[in-house]
Amino acid sequence: MSYPISDRTGVRACSGAANNARMKSLVRSIAPRVETLPVRVALSLPGGTRLGARDPEVTLVLSHWSSLAALAAGRIGALASDIVEGRAVLEGAMRPVMQAVAGLLPAATAVAGVRVAHDVPRGWTRLLAHLRSFSAHTRERDAQQVRFHYDVGDGFYALWLDPRRVYSCAYFGGGQQATLAQAQEAKLELICRKLMLRPGERLLDIGAGWGGLLLWAAQHHGVQAHGITLSRNQHAHVTRLIEAQGLAGRVRIDLMDYRDLDESRPYDKIASVGMFEHVGQARMDGYFAKIVRLLRPGGLVMNHGITATRTPPGRIDPGLSAFIDRYIFPGGELLPVHAVLGHLAGSGLEMVDVENLRPHYARTLWAWSDGLESRLDEARRALQARVDAACADRVLRAYRLYLAGCAMAFERGWLALHQIVAARPTGDVSHGRLPGAQSDYPFSREHLHAPPCFTSSSPRPPVT
Repeated sequence: MSYPISDRTGVRACSGAANNARMKSLVRSIAPRVETLPVRVALSLPGGTRLGARDPEVTLVLSHWSSLAALAAGRIGALASDIVEGRAVLEGAMRPVMQAVAGLLPAATAVAGVRVAHDVPRGWTRLLAHLRSFSAHTRERDAQQVRFHYDVGDGFYALWLDPRRVYSCAYFGGGQQATLAQAQEAKLELICRKLMLRPGERLLDIGAGWGGLLLWAAQHHGVQAHGITLSRNQHAHVTRLIEAQGLAGRVRIDLMDYRDLDESRPYDKIASVGMFEHVGQARMDGYFAKIVRLLRPGGLVMNHGITATRTPPGRIDPGLSAFIDRYIFPGGELLPVHAVLGHLAGSGLEMVDVENLRPHYARTLWAWSDGLESRLDEARRALQARVDAACADRVLRAYRLYLAGCAMAFERGWLALHQIVAARPTGDVSHGRLPGAQSDYPFSREHLHAPPCFTSSSPRPPVT
C-alpha cells in the first residue's frame, strides 16, 4: 500500500513557472520508481508531500529540491553529501537503504556500475590529470590525508573492526560461518603463505595499520618485521602492542613515508596492504621503483589493494569518488588492475600470482557496517570525545553511508580487490626451484595448502 501523489507538491517554494514545471516533472519521474523498489520506501518532499509506502523500511526526508534532483538523476554521491550535511534525513537500516539505492540508480549505471568514458584522455586533459595527481601526493599532503582519516580516534574504529583492528579485506575462504575475526586471521595467514615467509627473514609492511600483519608474521612465521605508517594513532598503538607482547627486537614500527625508507639493506619480503590506493596514479611508477630498490633480488612482494572496474583511472561513479574524497579518504585514486600490472612490470618486477577477492571485501564491509549499526550510540560518544557533537554526527553519518555504500559497490562489481604477488628477478636462470625461475617463487601453489613452515611454540599473547 502506498500514498498517491498529492496535488500539493511543494513547488510553491520554487520561483517561476519553469522551476515549478521542473519540480513536478521530478516528482512524476521518481514516484513510479519508488513504487517498484525491492524494499518499502517513503519520500517526504519539500513542502510536505509524501510518496511511497505507508509502512516504510526506509524513509528519506528532503528539505531541498536539489536533493530530489540528485536522487532522480542517480547522483548518489551528491545525495549522500546532503544526508551528511543534514539537508536530507535518512531513516532505516543500511542494508535495505542500499537495496533501495541500487534500485533507484539509472539502468545504465545499475548494470555497468558507471557510465564509462571509452575515449582515452589525451593532450592537455591527460597532462592536467597527471599534474593534479602528482601535486596531491607530496609527503606533506599524504601525511595530512592519512591523519584526516584516522584522527577520528582509535576508539571509534575499535567498535566495528575485529579485535586485531585489521582494516582491510578479510578472507572467508570456504568457511561461510566464519566470524570477522576468524576471516581476518585467515587473511593474515594467506598473505604470509603467499609471501612464503621463513624464520629469520626480514619483512617490510608498508602501511602497517594497527599492526595485525606485523605481529602475526612475527609470532607465527618467525620473521623480523618492520612496519611503517603515517598515522600517529596507529604508531602509538602498535608500539604499545610490541612492548606488551614481548616482541621488542623482533618487530618495530616507524612513523614515516615509504619514500624515505632506507635502501641500504634490502628486505626479503615486502607487503603493502590497503595502502597503494593512496599513492596516486602519477606516483605509481615511483612507488613500484622504490619497492624494487627495497627488495633483494629473488625476493617477493605482495600488493593488496582496491582496483577500479570499468572506470577511467581514479574514478568511482556515480559521484561516490567525490563523496569519499571529501568525507573519508582525501586523495585516494583507483586504477584498473591492468594499469597496476603495467606500472609493476615497468619497474622490473615480475607478476607471479593475482587473485581477486572482491566478494570477500563485500562481506567484510557488510560486517563492518553491521558492527557500526549495532553500536551507534557508543560510536557517537567515541567521536564526541574527539570533536564537537555536530561534527561527530556528520562523521557518523558519513561512515554509515561509506561502509554500506562500499559494500554494495563491491557486491555489485563496481570495485574489485586484487592481491598481486610479484618477484624481483635475479637474472640468474639457475636460481630457484625450477630452471629459469630467477626468484624464490616456486611457480606452483603448493605453498598455499601445505602446513605452516613455522609455528610459535609459545602461547599467543592476547590482542588488545
